[in-house]
Amino acid sequence: MAVQLSFFGAAGTVTGSCYRITHDKGAFLVDCGLFQGNKSVRDLNYKPFPFTPSDIDYVLLTHAHIDHSGLLPRLYRNGSRAPIFSTAPTNGLLKFLLADAAGIQESEAARETKKRQRRGEPPAEPLYELEDAEKALKHLRDVDYGEWIAPGPGVRARYWNAGHILGSASIEVEIEDGGERPVRILFSGDIGPNEKTFYLEPESPSGLDYVVCESTYGGRERDAYTLENRRAALATEINDAMARGGNLIIPTFAVERSQELLHDIGVLIKQGTINPSLVALDSPLASRVTGVFGKFADGFEDMDLSADELFADPRFRIIEDVEESKGLNAIHGGAVIMSASGMAEAGRIKHHLRNNLFRHNATVLFVGYQAQGTLGQVIQSGAKEVRIHGTLVPVRATVRTIQNYSAHADHSELLDWIEKRKPVAGAVFLVHGDEEPRQTLRTALLQNGLASDQVILPELDDAVTLLAGRAGEIVHSATKRISHEQMVHDWHNAYAEFIISLSDRLRAAADDEERARVMETLKKTLAGS
Repeated sequence: MAVQLSFFGAAGTVTGSCYRITHDKGAFLVDCGLFQGNKSVRDLNYKPFPFTPSDIDYVLLTHAHIDHSGLLPRLYRNGSRAPIFSTAPTNGLLKFLLADAAGIQESEAARETKKRQRRGEPPAEPLYELEDAEKALKHLRDVDYGEWIAPGPGVRARYWNAGHILGSASIEVEIEDGGERPVRILFSGDIGPNEKTFYLEPESPSGLDYVVCESTYGGRERDAYTLENRRAALATEINDAMARGGNLIIPTFAVERSQELLHDIGVLIKQGTINPSLVALDSPLASRVTGVFGKFADGFEDMDLSADELFADPRFRIIEDVEESKGLNAIHGGAVIMSASGMAEAGRIKHHLRNNLFRHNATVLFVGYQAQGTLGQVIQSGAKEVRIHGTLVPVRATVRTIQNYSAHADHSELLDWIEKRKPVAGAVFLVHGDEEPRQTLRTALLQNGLASDQVILPELDDAVTLLAGRAGEIVHSATKRISHEQMVHDWHNAYAEFIISLSDRLRAAADDEERARVMETLKKTLAGS
């Protein structure tokens, strides 16, 4: 049986990382991540897996971010008993991240059930529950960087520092196919930037048959910066926000981004560069993750402030209690409030946005990638109104973005990382990116010497045969779980835009008679359609 690679996630979109390899001695996954984005993309999480979970022999996991690990509990809910191989720091993070993800699934199902009850519909089922997350956690196996492991017959793997988040790895895999030598493939995972607070630059081997590489920031360059430059930019944003008189709301990821921001804010306060009245990290998960970071802090770079020093300042508060979180709603100025999620799709950040977006003196600062169709992306793109928990909220706050906290390599850094993997005998597959960034990165790779048949943009559910020393032919799936158009902009996006547009039109009408005419015209149009 030839070695075959299937792209079951992060192909044509950024999230849902999941790749299956089948060979004559078994089948395994690299990552099993949650889809995030518009509702049609999120619905992929509820559709049946495009493989039988009990047939998976093991999982090789690049890192703990939910878009790479968040469907593991569902894998075990559906019958898998496969071991999961990942680094010890990744496993430390997963103990909190998967439990938190299960709690989100349960609470979202409970919220949806209340809506259904009012419509006389059956209750909603959660994607998975805490017991499913606990099942997954029992199957974690620690892997050290740089050491070969043999997870199953005919396969060996080696993990390399990816410089992305705590414990993140690129995974080198060798698979026997009956030929003179094994097929060599490298899964990049998410590649970190060269300038990072906590980690050394990413590293990986060269001379491969295939490279599966992320392309999140293809075509996007960050300004050249040092850690001092980054802190100076953050100080400017915080001081400007405080000068406006309102709160500064920062949607942030519980892993990595929160810890970097806390560290830099602490340094700036110690220097006297900024003077907020309160710095709140409103995230039980981020609090627990910060503890994991402390456990592995001995291996960090560029730590200018210890956790003990940071939290000795009385202005710092890590908030876990729900009532204490609600109490932040009474603060209308002078506070920096950080909360998950980083794309503003779930969790307490939605409450803080709902309570601050309408204020002219408030500021919202984005510090990471916003996937298409997410609430964060809609706000960042300049929307005048957004829907949060079913309510229209006007966007009057100042919306700002700072790129230098991204945990992803930018365009030039990705090109450099791929260049260092050469020679690549077969092909480079660009994944984990929207269509335009992937195309831009592909064009640059062709200009750098790779042949046109060596840079491939797989679509969701595509498969390819892997041959040592040369590229196989990609096979497009005849049955797509979702179209590319739905990934980018689905009917739910269109519906939200329509409701906001209708609301604006009715508010702009001169009187009730004109509003009635607008509604009558709409009714006739719908009846005619």
